[in-house]
Amino acid sequence: MCGICGMARSAGAVDMELIGSMAQTLRHRGPDDQGVWSSSDGRVGLGHRRLAIIDLSSAGHQPMKDASGKLWISFNGEIYNYLELREELARLGHAFHTATDTEVILEAYREWGLDAVKKLNGMFAFALYDLDRRRLFLARDRAGEKPLFYRHARGTFTFGSELKALMKDPEFDRAIDPFALNQYLAFGYIPGDSCIFKGVRKLSQGCAMTYDLDGDTIKVWPYWTLPPPVNGQPAAEEELLEELERLLLDSVRMRLIADVPVGIMLSGGLDSSLVTAMAARVSSKPVRTFNISFPGHGVADESPFARMVAKHFGTDHVEMAAEAATVDLLPDLARQYDEPMADSSMVPTFLVSRLIRNDATVALGGDGGDELFGGYTHYEWVRRQDLVRRMIPSPLRRVVSAFGRALPAGVRGRNYLASSGRDIDWSIAHANLYFDVQARQRLLASSGLPADDSAELQKATLSIGRTAVQRAMAMDFRSYLVDDILVKVDRASMLTSLEVRAPLLDPRIIEFAYGRVPDSMRSWHGQRKVLLRKLAAKLLPPELDITRKQGFSIPLGEWFRGDWGTYMRDVLLQSEGSFFDRQAVRSLISAQEMGLVHTHRLFSLTIFELWRREYQPSL
Repeated sequence: MCGICGMARSAGAVDMELIGSMAQTLRHRGPDDQGVWSSSDGRVGLGHRRLAIIDLSSAGHQPMKDASGKLWISFNGEIYNYLELREELARLGHAFHTATDTEVILEAYREWGLDAVKKLNGMFAFALYDLDRRRLFLARDRAGEKPLFYRHARGTFTFGSELKALMKDPEFDRAIDPFALNQYLAFGYIPGDSCIFKGVRKLSQGCAMTYDLDGDTIKVWPYWTLPPPVNGQPAAEEELLEELERLLLDSVRMRLIADVPVGIMLSGGLDSSLVTAMAARVSSKPVRTFNISFPGHGVADESPFARMVAKHFGTDHVEMAAEAATVDLLPDLARQYDEPMADSSMVPTFLVSRLIRNDATVALGGDGGDELFGGYTHYEWVRRQDLVRRMIPSPLRRVVSAFGRALPAGVRGRNYLASSGRDIDWSIAHANLYFDVQARQRLLASSGLPADDSAELQKATLSIGRTAVQRAMAMDFRSYLVDDILVKVDRASMLTSLEVRAPLLDPRIIEFAYGRVPDSMRSWHGQRKVLLRKLAAKLLPPELDITRKQGFSIPLGEWFRGDWGTYMRDVLLQSEGSFFDRQAVRSLISAQEMGLVHTHRLFSLTIFELWRREYQPSL
């Protein structure tokens, strides 16, 4: 795992001292080595920070060139099928001088050009400069595990693994993008290619792009998209179960390949337990598992389940207790995340990453299982919403929607009622809304920033599929997974210089889950992850409760009644220059104290305020 950055100009030379400074901001992503390179005409500069995982020798130094010296690359990630690709390319006449997966990308580009990215099975973001074509080629993996920000303005193209690298440019404008701010307040993260700062974009998952220096033009295109859902008669259950087991076993096997110690993030949930089961099967020695516990917090503490799984598979298990005092971590995490991000599970994710990093450089996690196999409760919710739409006339649904909007935010079921007056995609986009447009208007009243429903409308366009469940799962894969879950894991783990790999996000498993598995084997009549639970029943300890759904979270509601609540109130009510209306914030706090559920909303505002203090954005 690494950090990448760079700059290219249509005319004139780039500032290589700036490139070095940009790379230095990414030191946590790659503490083992730093490299910079500039083209002979000075128009292109690449920077790199290395976390050595494969081929620990100096041969893995980046930016790396091919044998001709005409191609240079700065690469972040891992290519899991690099050995197979290396053999294929060798048969085609390519010679290799290192044992790295980076060199495989260079040779793949020499052989297949821009289509080389379609051959890669991995998590990655890279920038490859082609000297002959005077073209920068960038790409991001199919799930979006590895980040890539870019900015194109006034004849200059800049990119980096993290936004803080771009902010080193003295010409960087820190003006807030009102649309992105609306997205954040609506969803708790910023989906798609939007960015909190004007003029910056994120390369979307499964997309590639080029920057042509001579024409000063960029082109972005998807090289991969989700497959169409299963149509007609699906395969038999036993056939699907065998195929899933085979794919997951091979995916885990590939992701255990490393020249450094590897561990597993074992939450005790279904997904990470299955990853542990597969790792135990293919590993020649006991695998190492790690868990963060929350003693005394009931269902929020899944450590007993993690211990049960660890004992069953004979793992070398390590556990650490989290304390409410971890509120002190919030300023550091707000700084690390570049853009505000409201997922409070960033705290245990960071804690378990820090714990693992004491003993390993790579960890396997269970991310992706919910989005691929139907694990979230709102999938049943939208299925019922779809049935209601067919039975209740739209005028009556609009009345119900108006009633829902009249309820105070924080009342359970409010989003369900309020979104019933529009189409199913609109309902899906509202399933877990933080602040609706009326609430955003109140929050932003004193700042003069606009609030409208365009954020929800844009998210609704991400749904694809024939059924409500298919559309909801596709929307989550294309937004919540990539822009919340994977951002959370990447930034928290990289802050500790730990590489996290997600076996369930192997492209073969993604395409199997969306293209082969019917709704009845995903989320169906109150059951979730139907196929995955059938596999769990076959492989996991029989005494393990595989029907529960807790998630990797902190007991935020309980902690809010203590030091966390005091801290969040202080941050929100004692901030000079806040974008949020003070009275609107006080109302949320009062409602929380009266019994409504606003802890996650207040957490989202607290993180934004801490982020604002750090990065000093302008309106």
